[in-house]
Amino acid sequence: MTDTFWHRHLACPIAFAMAVALIIAAMPAMAQSVDDGGWQTDIDVGVPFPKTPNTTVIPRSNPTPGQPKQKSELVPVQLLAFLTADGQRIDRGLVWRIFTAKKNPDDRSELVTTNKSASPLVQLKPGAYHVNASFGRAHLTQKITVGQDDTKLTERFVINAGGLRLKAVIGDAVASRTSISYDIYEGERNQSGERELVLANARPELIIRLNAGIYHILSTYGDANAKVAADVTVEAGKLTEATVSHSAARVTFKLVERVGGEAIPGTQWIVKTDNGKVVKRSVGALPTHILAPGTYTIVGRQRGQDYQRKFQVVSGQSTEIEVLIQ
Repeated sequence: MTDTFWHRHLACPIAFAMAVALIIAAMPAMAQSVDDGGWQTDIDVGVPFPKTPNTTVIPRSNPTPGQPKQKSELVPVQLLAFLTADGQRIDRGLVWRIFTAKKNPDDRSELVTTNKSASPLVQLKPGAYHVNASFGRAHLTQKITVGQDDTKLTERFVINAGGLRLKAVIGDAVASRTSISYDIYEGERNQSGERELVLANARPELIIRLNAGIYHILSTYGDANAKVAADVTVEAGKLTEATVSHSAARVTFKLVERVGGEAIPGTQWIVKTDNGKVVKRSVGALPTHILAPGTYTIVGRQRGQDYQRKFQVVSGQSTEIEVLIQ
């Protein structure tokens, strides 16, 4: 009975004291885990665990030789562009666009990055890419592959580009830059029998960068039918200069009630060739157009009535054509 008495009265305080001691001992560790940032992910087994003062987290080091790289690691890739295989490196005017390569025909290529440096050093994940190097209107696209074990890559792009500079003359005089425009087409026709337009409304005296090859040039003097077509060849690494000679004349029209009279404003004009093809339409008191040599008919419309006259255009001879109201 004595044993039972002492056991009953002493066991509870002792157990209570031990429980309190255990709780107090555990409190610092629990507080430390909160102060140290909460929950981490175990690197080896992937199980969440709370950090304690006795836990040391060692960051993952770079893989040792022979071990594969992680897919998230980036590889530096140096991009270089050249005019020709043995020519000089291009040091300005480049635009680089990098796309993901398609694994299947139905896949969609995504733009990874655009860079306007001459020789950029880009960071890419291991994988396949299509890289487009643009130099003016000259360009080249080629596929590159970044391997898991690559530490640095250097990719060369030989664009085979040349320059084209155009100018126009009227007789012995150089045409004004603002009066001439050029449309540049591919030299070869496509399956539909048409030439692909490379550049529209190019201006004279400017250097246009193009891939080496043959091009079809359509030169327009003024805003009507003074046009000249020619084929030119652009050589890689060289500047090609071409001069287009135009035959044309500037013609001004006026509708008058008497010879030498004042031009009537708001007149509608139609210029036709000798066979009836419409060359130009305009509205005004004194419209001026540049026309190719030939025979034309000018029609002036005023208040629902048409007044017309035939005239000749001679290259290099500017003229004023009066149409009488009769």
